[in-house]
Amino acid sequence: MNSSTRSCSPSFVVVTLLGIILTLLSPGAEGFAQSEDDQQAWLRALNSLSSERMLADVQTLSSPAFSGRQAGSEDDLRSANWVGDQFRASKIGLAYVPLDRLNVLPGAKVNPRTGFMSKPFQTVIIAPEPTLQISTARIPDNQRLGTDFLPVLDSPSAHARAPIVFVGYGIVDIAADMNDYAGIDVNNCIVLFLRGKPEHFKGAITHADKVRIARQKGAVGYLTATGTVLSSYEKRRGVTGQPSAFYGLSPTSDNLPGAWISSSRAVQIIAGADHSNQERLRNLQEQLNRTSGSRSFLTEYFGALEWESWQEQGSLINVIAVLPGTDPQLTHEAIVIGAHRDHFGRQAGLLFPGADDNASGTAVMLEVARVLTKAGAYPARTILFISFSGEEQDLVGSRLYVERPVVPLALTRTMINIDHAGVGNGRLTVGLTGLEKNVAVEAGQTAGLTDKLDLYGFFPGGDHVPFKEAGIPTIAVVSAGVHPHFHQPTDTTDTINPEILQTVARYVLALTWQLANVQ
Repeated sequence: MNSSTRSCSPSFVVVTLLGIILTLLSPGAEGFAQSEDDQQAWLRALNSLSSERMLADVQTLSSPAFSGRQAGSEDDLRSANWVGDQFRASKIGLAYVPLDRLNVLPGAKVNPRTGFMSKPFQTVIIAPEPTLQISTARIPDNQRLGTDFLPVLDSPSAHARAPIVFVGYGIVDIAADMNDYAGIDVNNCIVLFLRGKPEHFKGAITHADKVRIARQKGAVGYLTATGTVLSSYEKRRGVTGQPSAFYGLSPTSDNLPGAWISSSRAVQIIAGADHSNQERLRNLQEQLNRTSGSRSFLTEYFGALEWESWQEQGSLINVIAVLPGTDPQLTHEAIVIGAHRDHFGRQAGLLFPGADDNASGTAVMLEVARVLTKAGAYPARTILFISFSGEEQDLVGSRLYVERPVVPLALTRTMINIDHAGVGNGRLTVGLTGLEKNVAVEAGQTAGLTDKLDLYGFFPGGDHVPFKEAGIPTIAVVSAGVHPHFHQPTDTTDTINPEILQTVARYVLALTWQLANVQ
């Protein structure tokens, strides 16, 4: 890209970002006012959204060619290049940031040719054919990979055989009079703890905290499972007892080999070797949810975890593209539209395609960019389109951007995050922070989707979180209803509903145009 190019025809805009000030204006931007032509261009954009194009993009991103797009991998680099190519084809300029004018993080950089913001990144690979046995002293029982268990994806190599001890939710918080390890010795044992936290516990607890505690108590490994009593949030999200892929995000010094097991296997362990008390886990969880007393005990089962894992060095890559604003008074302000591109890659011999999570959101973002430029719909404010990586690993990509933004956070008016946009019941879950509900409602009216919106406050999890923490208003857009293939190898293109993609895209486009042009 020629960094001296400042403007060209309205159909192709090459963007130069000088440090923290956007300097590009489209030709003839002086005296900006939204005209009838602007409104006609906007309507052309809305009416030209194509579910076929979006579905094709989902199919490409979730194909074996990109092998699950694990952050830091060569597969994710290829997907970043592909996204950059789509922006170029849409006539959206990739961000050029002179490195001597941007105080990036140590090791981080923005590539002036590609629009990549990158930093060194380390990821973990689980080797094929991991095994887990859950057995009595007499009867070995090999568990089925993907159905009965999945290794936690940042686990160290596992070579452990030990008795299994149930430790409730696995929480120790003396100030809150909470100690699930009271009265039980787990030294040289494998602990089993429930995901989440009891209803009465108001403190903060992460999975990594639970692993650290288990290690401090002398455990040699762990199992975790969803309990049989679901919270209201879990019910709304359609959480099942099936194990899912995820990163525990424990520091290397605190980490232990661990696996997520199915709820049915947890019920089996708690019921005892004779399977006589199938309701015991439910009863224990109900007691744990009511009071802080320990319900931990040594089970009749042994566990055997066996697999290899290793670390690989790579680069975390965000792709940033810019559609510059045309109002001289507002062009320095930005609306961010983000969608994470990464998924889990190929782990334990299983391919995680990530069609719904989040090739779908990426496809919606690309389609919004595509139709705006094709229709000649140029906004008053600048729009940043960001394809984040590292979302599955503690939102690393969006945190990197917020730490060193292209447009100052004080001038970033709203962040719209698109995630899980291809499966569900046809309605939209919209989570708002820092904005009035009427903003979301008006966009729904404009898009003809008022009766399909379910409005909430803060939506936990996702690349909008670092923006929210930085004080920027956020809107998270997720297709509502159950996502049955969440974090599963079955998250493939054939599960995607193109009508849902169309609904999400109409809403995101309406939101974007409204926020980018409101005075």
